[in-house]
Amino acid sequence: MTTTPPADPRIEAVAARLKEAAQKRAEAYVPPTDWQPIWKRPRKPKSMKAKKAELAKQRKRLKAAGVRRFYGAQSRRPRPRQNRIGSAAARRDARALSRMRHSNAWLW
Repeated sequence: MTTTPPADPRIEAVAARLKEAAQKRAEAYVPPTDWQPIWKRPRKPKSMKAKKAELAKQRKRLKAAGVRRFYGAQSRRPRPRQNRIGSAAARRDARALSRMRHSNAWLW
């Protein structure tokens, strides 16, 4: 027949303090009742000045993108489209030159 040891008041006091600390930590992590995530809060209306500044910034960004797109297409413009049949020899030469350029061989 096993008997439980008598309750030690010091151990009981330490256990109570640990429980209390754990409770405080748990309460610290619970969000307050009036808290809402930022994406659910009602939007604060922007002033006309802020709205116009944002639109000007967006216009500038889109215009810059259009310019980049235009000049990106221009750089590819003069390439031939369909007449690849007669340019096989030129392609071979270009490939050989490219290999020479990318190798570390010296032209003696």
